[in-house]
Amino acid sequence: MSSLEINSSSFSQEMKLPLSPPLVEGSTLEPLGCVRKDMNEIEEKSKDIIKFTAEKLSIDEVSQLVVSPLCGAVSLFVGTTRNNFEGKKVISLEYEAYLPMAENEIRKICSDIRQKWPVKHIAVFHRLGLVPVSEASIIIAVSSAHRTSSLEAVSYAIDTLKAKVPIWKKEMYEESSSSWKRNKECFWTASD
Repeated sequence: MSSLEINSSSFSQEMKLPLSPPLVEGSTLEPLGCVRKDMNEIEEKSKDIIKFTAEKLSIDEVSQLVVSPLCGAVSLFVGTTRNNFEGKKVISLEYEAYLPMAENEIRKICSDIRQKWPVKHIAVFHRLGLVPVSEASIIIAVSSAHRTSSLEAVSYAIDTLKAKVPIWKKEMYEESSSSWKRNKECFWTASD
């Protein structure tokens, strides 16, 4: 046998693993330490988590905030800074917000989502200040029992946020220029 050949009969014998642990007479299929609870006994208060920060956003952190044993879906939207706009090289974005109104508007969006879809937890994190290329500006996470509700809720959240929440974006270009961007979706600019 050459050094590249594998003896398949000995390989398969060594690599076989049991599909389930062996049963001992009188045992159940539940793993040790697990206690089954009736689904009605599980109580978990729904959460809306809203945060504006100058710190780098973590997709893992935000997604973990909405995880629930009652849910089979966590849907995310992550908006990042791209490196170009209309032929100009973008080096970063700068965000500002009128925080009291922005937080209030996002709470309204969360309330609207809860009226439209059976979701469990909602997290909306938005970065303020400078956001370099490829970093997240916004992360929206929603958990629900089934994927359709959380996917639709996330889409609604970002579309409504862009249309109603007072957050302003300035694009910083490589050639030392910048421009504040008008949000075409924002309701107060629609009549222009």
